[in-house]
Amino acid sequence: MKKILYLFLALASYGIFAQTTAEEYLNSAVSKFYLDDMKGAIVDYTKAIIIDPSYVEAYRKRGLAKEELKDFSGAIVDYTKAIEIDPNYAFALHDRGITKGKLKDFSGAIADYIIAIKIDPNYATAYFNRGVSKFYLGDMIGACKDARKAQELGDDASILIKKACN
Repeated sequence: MKKILYLFLALASYGIFAQTTAEEYLNSAVSKFYLDDMKGAIVDYTKAIIIDPSYVEAYRKRGLAKEELKDFSGAIVDYTKAIEIDPNYAFALHDRGITKGKLKDFSGAIADYIIAIKIDPNYATAYFNRGVSKFYLGDMIGACKDARKAQELGDDASILIKKACN
């Protein structure tokens, strides 16, 4: 019996039974994402979520990977889950807005950008993308206003300004 206990302790000290943390899976997934292995990234983001079901960043980043694979509805589900966990997560709101825009749901996208901007009034990219959505809905005055605000906050909105403000 002592030999089994010593063997177990020896194996444990070498990390044989070491558990991988949610953060380690997230880091692995991020690496796979940047190596353009979206399916592998999704697997690791999912493992992080299994370990920590409230890991908002894992949901958001899994949504980004799904979006890269053109799984827009799956991406929206992940962004929505991240927002349910943290209603003040402006990045997830912004990303969900982008995905809705790709589905041509510009009114739904604008709703997400509005909330993201309320959370972070200096979120230049949210202003820019809200302006783009307004542009596609034919609201040139609103698009121009958002483009100028994005530019004021440091985003290069010159293309949208040229299209919407003239």
